[in-house]
Amino acid sequence: MADQQAPPAGPDLSKGITLSEFTGETLLGHVGDDEVLLVRSGPEIFAIDAHCSHYHGPLAEGLVTGESIRCPWHHACFDLRTGEAVRAPALDPLAVWRLEQEGDRIFVRRKARAAEDRAVKGAAEAPGRIVIVGGGAAGFAAAEMLRRQEFRGSIVMLSDEARRRSTGRTCQRIILPAARRRTGCRCGRTAFTPRRESICGSRPKSPRSTPSARNVVLAGGETVPYDRLLLATGAEPVRLPIPGADQPHVHMLRSLDDCRAIIASANGARRAVVIGASFIGLEAAASLRASDIEVHVVGLEQRPMERVLGPEMGDFVRALHEEHGVVFHLGDTVTAIDGKRATPEERRRAGGRSRRGRRRRAAAARLGRTGRALRSIAASR
Repeated sequence: MADQQAPPAGPDLSKGITLSEFTGETLLGHVGDDEVLLVRSGPEIFAIDAHCSHYHGPLAEGLVTGESIRCPWHHACFDLRTGEAVRAPALDPLAVWRLEQEGDRIFVRRKARAAEDRAVKGAAEAPGRIVIVGGGAAGFAAAEMLRRQEFRGSIVMLSDEARRRSTGRTCQRIILPAARRRTGCRCGRTAFTPRRESICGSRPKSPRSTPSARNVVLAGGETVPYDRLLLATGAEPVRLPIPGADQPHVHMLRSLDDCRAIIASANGARRAVVIGASFIGLEAAASLRASDIEVHVVGLEQRPMERVLGPEMGDFVRALHEEHGVVFHLGDTVTAIDGKRATPEERRRAGGRSRRGRRRRAAAARLGRTGRALRSIAASR
């Protein structure tokens, strides 16, 4: 019963609705098992897939601006007329549906035929080769947009990993739950062909590029020429400068390899420590709880994400995670990882004399109860 999907929401649009039933800006309905969103933009009504192609956000709660709609979660933007993803972070388009009007009723029965690829014209002044340093979300989105904008030249992506990188947030939502579902990571729709793109799994040195040289030097000494250069190297996780942070069971979260290492460590684990109480840390905690692992989150903040969302939303986020069994240790950090024991700073500072110190000492004991399957997982803030 738990695996059964909920029935699609709203009225059956294939049977039609009256115009008087559609009084707002959006109306969520369905055609068969597919949820479809009706969107009013001025005098026109559009029908489009109801969920964002980025992380399945509910577009019915989004913002309609002109002939576009923005997802309420990460602000991806879609063209209502074509379904094209016109703003990051979404890459994949949405299906648009054919809307028919018969008297005072409107019907949605089938998807509109996908628009044919536009003829690629290519400007005479366009560069011949663009080199993108960085194989993460920003680099991939840049390459995707270049193709959408009809760039016909060569695109070379340079990354320090043999496989395409993924943002920490993508790893959280997609990869960590795979420990339970045995599913893979979904990437963008574009399959770049070798004729147009190359992805080199080699770490570039600091680009020694001048307007006259126009090349990037790789770690092995190879040079890659370019007409235009885009630096999209992103950021690396904050590495804790504490004793024990370099142990094999302490993980950072940035790449697909990091995700696979965490999945391997979490397999059969009973308890995990997540250091960092912001987006990446909390999404890691939620994923691990979904695998029925006891999760403790240690964070410097008094409330999760308070600096970004404010105190009220911070309290809401904390309560939401606590409802699912996450244990928080806030206003604190970890000063050392001794084997599989994580030592909070408050315990060291209080020396066990204060009430707060005793509480931290008990927490440290719980975190440090190794059993045979305890894993300490460090996620960057």
